[in-house]
Amino acid sequence: MQNQIKSVLERTFVSTVCITQFQSSIYQVDPFRIDNRSRHTIKFRQWVLHMATILRDWSYQYQWLYDSISWLAALTVGGEQRFRQLPLAGLPIEPETRVLDLCCGSGQSTQVLVQRSRHVTGLDASPLSLQRARQQVPQADYVEAFAEQMPLADDQFDLVHTCAALHEMAPEQLRQILQEVYRVLKPGGWFALADFHAPSNPLFWPGVSLFLTLFETETAWQLLQTDVPQLLQQVGFSVRNQVFYAGGSLQVIQAQKGR
Repeated sequence: MQNQIKSVLERTFVSTVCITQFQSSIYQVDPFRIDNRSRHTIKFRQWVLHMATILRDWSYQYQWLYDSISWLAALTVGGEQRFRQLPLAGLPIEPETRVLDLCCGSGQSTQVLVQRSRHVTGLDASPLSLQRARQQVPQADYVEAFAEQMPLADDQFDLVHTCAALHEMAPEQLRQILQEVYRVLKPGGWFALADFHAPSNPLFWPGVSLFLTLFETETAWQLLQTDVPQLLQQVGFSVRNQVFYAGGSLQVIQAQKGR
């Protein structure tokens, strides 16, 4: 298994370097002087974009593919279980704590949350994901809704948690979601999140670039340029903790609503 993982990561690194080189060169092509190399560059770029579209669709359609991708990505922080625990480290979660798992997907993080609280609600806009979540984690309650328009009461939750979801939101949508999180949290409640961040270690850029190119959209690249703690502060949160993992490519933030 370790040799297979090593092989996958090596191919990922090589492929990413190639993609990065082609991406940087294609925009420098003179339309009036297109030689054979430029034609090959354009064709390769079109092939990459085509494959990215297919892989994104497959990752949403086939749960096993999505789980495999998540499992591989989580290796950079010590595995899937540790990845899901990172945003929750040090937070006061008791059996009576009311928890909202925002953009819960198929319930990967919900499974962790129900082990610590008896009052967990998962919210997601995808009926298919919620169907899978109900099957995998029946202990939680579920709400089908958009994160920027939650049909939930003010001051309802002690903790709102989201993991690897905010990068799918456009900038204005992201701001609306943070405002909604602030609204549904009780005074003194916590918002815990984990998501992409621009790597500080250049060795992690190839893997991040390949992952975002093949499986994500423009919004993920936009998040890399977004100062999330600053956005949280603008909404009204106090950012208590921000920790980076995997060469800076993953950020974990814990913010608190004022009492």
